[in-house]
Amino acid sequence: MMSILSTIFAGLLGLAFGSFLNVCLSRWPAGESVVQPRSHCRHCGRTLAWWENVPLISWLALGGRCRTCKSWIGWRYPLVEFSVAALWAYILWQVSKQFHVSEIANQLGIISPHIGFIPLIGTLFFIWLLVGIAVLDAEHFWIADAATLPGIVLGIAFSVLSESLSQTPLLEQSEFWIQMGEHLLGILAAAGLILLIRWLYWLVRRREGIGLGDAKLMALLAAWLGLPQALLAFGIGIVLGTLTGVVLLVLPSARRDSESWAASKLPLGTFLCIGGIASSLWGSQLLNMYERLAGF
Repeated sequence: MMSILSTIFAGLLGLAFGSFLNVCLSRWPAGESVVQPRSHCRHCGRTLAWWENVPLISWLALGGRCRTCKSWIGWRYPLVEFSVAALWAYILWQVSKQFHVSEIANQLGIISPHIGFIPLIGTLFFIWLLVGIAVLDAEHFWIADAATLPGIVLGIAFSVLSESLSQTPLLEQSEFWIQMGEHLLGILAAAGLILLIRWLYWLVRRREGIGLGDAKLMALLAAWLGLPQALLAFGIGIVLGTLTGVVLLVLPSARRDSESWAASKLPLGTFLCIGGIASSLWGSQLLNMYERLAGF
């Protein structure tokens, strides 16, 4: 019963945070405050009533259009709200199942893994941040430093805090600092991978193909996930980007204008974020599966 209640609560909380994320995604690129003025129609400027601000439900009730000017609101609003809600609900469902197993193990006298509050909060924030960056890059081909740089700092702080809580202060201090050093090197290596690809692309094409924002995004992924899972996210992102490019290539409209297709841009940051979400939720299982298939 507690698993169901916690999952429902996480989903409702995710809807609220997804709604706030939509405000940020609408106002941030326009240079507007995310606090003032109150929520309003982006076309006619009318201030919305409270019942027009209910996450997901209001969009469905209004048919995705402004009640006054009938302008199309857009699919992004319900998709962002639903995505954050579904992901947060899934995370809480998994955590509640682990907590139940942990309680049974404790009753049987079996040592079970500790399920901490800090890793949970960190994961929820990380997923929320990746959803926002993914949509921002998809809509504007822009990965804001104001999202990635603080995200890197928070990721490092999260890792330090998580590791310090699992260490014996006096006996394992040297091991702790070694792990932190390796973690920082992993962050630099993740960013360096994108910078290397960016440089090689410039040598071949003599123009920029990958933005510096993608390098900072890879550093963010490594700060939160560690280098192995950040590389997994990179691999997933590259596969998704390649599949998207192939789909665009076979579309009739793309075939009619092959030159413009060849010069079209794809939001790499969006694919990296999707890969980061997958790696965060299922990274260990995917890496273990790969090791088994590779015979390690």
